[in-house]
Amino acid sequence: MIKAVILDWAGTVLDHGSRAPMGAFVEAFRRFGVEISIADARGPMGMAKADHIRLVGRAVNDAWRARHGRDFDERDVQAIFAVFEPLNIAAVEAHSALIPGAREALAWCAARGIRIGSTTGYTRPIMERLAPLAAAQGFVPEVMVCAGDLAAGRPAPLQMWKAMAEMGVCPAEAVAKVDDTPPGIGEGRAAGTWAIGVALSGNIAGLSAAELAALPQAERAALRARATAELAGAGAHLVIDSIADLPDALDAIAARMARGERPDGR
Repeated sequence: MIKAVILDWAGTVLDHGSRAPMGAFVEAFRRFGVEISIADARGPMGMAKADHIRLVGRAVNDAWRARHGRDFDERDVQAIFAVFEPLNIAAVEAHSALIPGAREALAWCAARGIRIGSTTGYTRPIMERLAPLAAAQGFVPEVMVCAGDLAAGRPAPLQMWKAMAEMGVCPAEAVAKVDDTPPGIGEGRAAGTWAIGVALSGNIAGLSAAELAALPQAERAALRARATAELAGAGAHLVIDSIADLPDALDAIAARMARGERPDGR
């Protein structure tokens, strides 16, 4: 009953823990004399990267003013973005491995005629480096809509609507969006689709697959609970640990649809 799944990239399909952008954000601000934390860098993850920089800059405005003698402004967003984007392009190669279970979940969808599209908070230049690395591992979505392709990024629905239009898929209630960030979940909800949050492989957990596997059970459970609360708060209809659990999630949504439920709750 689900015709298509629109997948996010980093933290959802590849780059366990969504780690590629973190060092790039920290280093970009450092080059302008301002130290930011990983928590600062992760806060707005999922948004278009210029929007992300804008929000981080506002959050560290006191430090920016102390260093530069003025408030953080739009000139600074563009200057930092010009430094950030090449750093992120360089970083994706080391963080391009598919998340465990991704191939199997994609094959499950293909066997059932469920089509695969994608949206991303990455810009097209970043994706020009990352997409071939993903393709070599078997991830080739029908469409790829990037930050900057349209007038507004996440959580606005424009990227989702463009992906669905290019795929020729409708209605929205026959589509599921899968994402590891609140802005990405918001994107799906704004577009009228089902929204599936990814708790443990993504940005909120922020751990590599090895780090997550080494985590004691109680800490893992606490991390899952925190990520689930954030994603559910953003509007996720259900939350899974990783893309490996996507088949079960789609079966659960199909059962809800069979009972007459819609993603908008009507």
